[in-house]
Amino acid sequence: MHIPAGRSVSRAFLRTEYSEENMLFWLACEELKAVGNQHVVDEKVRLIYEDYVSILSLKKVSLDSRVREGINRKMQEPSAHTFDGAQLQIYTLMHWDSYPRFLSSPTYHAHLLRGAPRSSSEA
Repeated sequence: MHIPAGRSVSRAFLRTEYSEENMLFWLACEELKAVGNQHVVDEKVRLIYEDYVSILSLKKVSLDSRVREGINRKMQEPSAHTFDGAQLQIYTLMHWDSYPRFLSSPTYHAHLLRGAPRSSSEA
């Protein structure tokens, strides 16, 4: 998740599985944690909620009711950590579900082949 090239390939794979919103949500939460201005935090929290948590969102991530209720309580006083529980839940979902499929996918194997060092016979 922290290496841009790997994140790009993984995101392309998630797009084929119609679950790209999980990575986008995780990345949005990481960006939120880097914000220092409370007014910007308030706006980013609102946007993340509308984009990924609201039941009306087209990019809604799958969260259990306990986590969703926690977010709704925290929305009263938004902070850079409003979505920490949800971010962990989505990360865990990707780690145990999407990531293993990604590692066995043609997308990942093609990426490995492109990045593999060339042998001296090919030079």
